[in-house]
Amino acid sequence: MNLQLTLTSLLFFTSAIAETFDSNPKFPCQPPHHSSYPFCNISLSTTKRALSLVSLLTLPEKITQLSNTAASVPRLGIPPYEWWSESLHGLADNGPGVSFNGSISSATSFPQVIVSAASFNRTLWREIGSAVAVEGRAMYNGGQAGLTYWAPNINVFRDPRWGRGQETPGEDPKVVSEYGVEFVRGFQEIKKTNVLKSSLGNGDGDDDGDGDGGKLMLSACCKHFTAYDLEKWGNFTRYDFNAVVTEQDMEDTYQPPFQSCIEDGKASCLMCSYNAVNGVPACARQDLLQKARVDWGFKGYITSDCDAVATIFDYQGYTNSAEEAVADAIKAGVDINCGTYMVRHTQSAIDKGKVSEEQIDRALLNLFAVQLRLGLFDGNPKQGRYAKLGSNDICTSSHRELALEAARQGILLKTSQTIGILGKEGLGAVYKGYLNGLDMMVAVKKFAGGFGVVTLEIVTGRKSVDPRQGRVEPETSLVEKVWELYGKGEVITVVDEKLRVDGFDEKQAECLMVVGLW
Repeated sequence: MNLQLTLTSLLFFTSAIAETFDSNPKFPCQPPHHSSYPFCNISLSTTKRALSLVSLLTLPEKITQLSNTAASVPRLGIPPYEWWSESLHGLADNGPGVSFNGSISSATSFPQVIVSAASFNRTLWREIGSAVAVEGRAMYNGGQAGLTYWAPNINVFRDPRWGRGQETPGEDPKVVSEYGVEFVRGFQEIKKTNVLKSSLGNGDGDDDGDGDGGKLMLSACCKHFTAYDLEKWGNFTRYDFNAVVTEQDMEDTYQPPFQSCIEDGKASCLMCSYNAVNGVPACARQDLLQKARVDWGFKGYITSDCDAVATIFDYQGYTNSAEEAVADAIKAGVDINCGTYMVRHTQSAIDKGKVSEEQIDRALLNLFAVQLRLGLFDGNPKQGRYAKLGSNDICTSSHRELALEAARQGILLKTSQTIGILGKEGLGAVYKGYLNGLDMMVAVKKFAGGFGVVTLEIVTGRKSVDPRQGRVEPETSLVEKVWELYGKGEVITVVDEKLRVDGFDEKQAECLMVVGLW
């Protein structure tokens, strides 16, 4: 079956599930018939509960769990579960786990990530993650959302031809890393800041660590791992593209956001991408996926992008059969396939000796451990910690104000000024943009040269000015002072259409050079 038909089947299958939402989420461990299993015993560790659950499943039942649309196990009282929900900048129904066809018809939409990232405000990023998580739990209580979300997108945005750069925090690996950490922390942690205190209190008595029993409010997923930034260009598509990446570029550019997301953010999900990396499909790169678990301490589940397991054989021709593609992905560390490819080909892969049931069990342990940390097997959610959350906690005035503030802080350019854009040969263009409200600048000691390096010089007045005529070099003392302020985390602002820096007069401040993020 080709990929297009597979994806069409997936969308049909998941859309049917999406239409079955009701006002009460179905949950396992319901008394009186299904509450006595060891995996329902909240006094046991997460690992023991997960092991108990896996041991009770038959092989056919295990295989039906290897899709984003995990099947029910009626004899154990386990309802179906949809792993795929989206929350890039607010809850969205482009994943089948979220539906607005119910009593809740909308959710707060925050600015595109590239705008929020431009605020350079870690606290803001974390607050956005927290607010989205509150709305996610509230919608789960209403039977209109799941608990596992495939966000944030922390791919480094280096090529505007991608077309999805607005989903990312930008081109700088450090900024992308910091954004990912803060969003994931705000999204997953059960100890919220002001967005939850009014409804739930501080929650100081709960264990929200990252160990065996670490609880999660929701599960965040760092995607797409790795070196992924192409949809379709010329003869290449994301399904068959081979990203050739040097070892240094891998370590300097593409890996830091994912390493930080796991080590510092404690993300509970990692998504492998469609593309190959240096000739091997990302979802078959055992070295990369195990690096995340072993070296970075990843505790969670690994999902493929939607039918990225299928592309290993169907598009990239890396294996000789569908069974080999499934086996390679599972052996590499993939726990679940977005789509039905693993559900349809795993039994055959086992029969042909390509993969073992024990390797399937390993994948299921990772999946069930995350569900257990989310409290999915702890009984009725309407009687749990988040029982109070409902429609009144969605699109609240505080969330709308937070979204507006994120938009304000993400606007880097505001009142008319003229900026000369300098290249290797001098003036390359004149940009008439906006400056009032600029939250942060970075001074540089001399003009940068070379293709692709853009340095901006602030030019006073409202007229277009050729920087080659009468350009004023910033004083060394001023540059050093700005670096000192920047290093201390202090903010240099623009006030009343004029640059102002504490400790310097207006004339000196007007000579500042800044590096703009575009």
